[in-house]
Amino acid sequence: MNALASIQKKQGVVLVNVGTPDDPSVPAVRRYLAQFLNDPRVIDLSPLARWLLLNLIILPFRPSRSAHAYQQIWTPQGSPLLVNSKAQVEALRAELPGVEVELAMSFGKPSMQDAYSALQARGVTHITMVPMYPQYASATSGGTVEAWHKLMGLQIQPPSTSVMPAFHSRPGFIEAAADQIRETVKSVNADHVLFSFHGLPVRQLKPVCGTARCAEKTAACPPISAENENCYRAQCFATSRALIAAAGLTVSETTTSFQSRIKGATWLSPHTDEVVAELAKRGVKRLAVACPSFVADCLETLEEIGMRAAETFREAGGESLTLIPAVNASPKFIAMLAHELRAGP
Repeated sequence: MNALASIQKKQGVVLVNVGTPDDPSVPAVRRYLAQFLNDPRVIDLSPLARWLLLNLIILPFRPSRSAHAYQQIWTPQGSPLLVNSKAQVEALRAELPGVEVELAMSFGKPSMQDAYSALQARGVTHITMVPMYPQYASATSGGTVEAWHKLMGLQIQPPSTSVMPAFHSRPGFIEAAADQIRETVKSVNADHVLFSFHGLPVRQLKPVCGTARCAEKTAACPPISAENENCYRAQCFATSRALIAAAGLTVSETTTSFQSRIKGATWLSPHTDEVVAELAKRGVKRLAVACPSFVADCLETLEEIGMRAAETFREAGGESLTLIPAVNASPKFIAMLAHELRAGP
């Protein structure tokens, strides 16, 4: 049945992103990281190993560094991720009159329980949950779906629900991102475009990928097929190919890489921090970077790429690195979400 077409059911939508601390202070960031990194899908180790890593290595040191990073990008309205996500909710409400739309975060506030309670109070009887991640990964989309089903399982009389699938190559998403790429490339006269996706430990992809490409440092994944259709890395390269075509670029003037790796495991390659330095040394002067695994600008785009990667690029001999904005609440992206929700699963 069409997810938003039933006359008998009052429809609701929950847009879910990862989350953000309440404020950029060290205590708030520590609370957020403790919740986020204790998820077994995020750190997929044994409970004991995860506890030791979290409490002996990460939480004693990382909150102060992360708090400093958040302070660099915090706005008077709050966390950029929260601000941009709220704008997406408001835009989708305007696109889907009569449908109740709420925002939730997998970690932090507003929680899934908060969103569900708000919809329940307004008499919603069917909820479509939208993981706001273009490419599917167990640590993001998988964890979000699992948490949502657990929440529904706790209800005495839960509503009917559905989940919108990943949209890594959906035309509306690609067109919205390509618009941002074309505009930025033209405005700064960029001579190269880097597609930087969030990284993952290679071990998380082995159960769902039928090729050995994920462990290679430079090889692009082959086009999506039955062998790799559930592979996050393959979906990232599918997004890159679609964006190259839609933005009118050529393969030779683009590179795909993976950011945000943590030491101690083999992560998806090539690594963004290394690639930006290599591109500068190869003679690229004006680099534009898109982050197509994020639909809302946040810490990983604004600070990690817009600030730290830009500094790395300049230190290696480049002139300027410009962050290409995420799709955020752009009309084409919101129209794509509305179209997918009307069409149903």
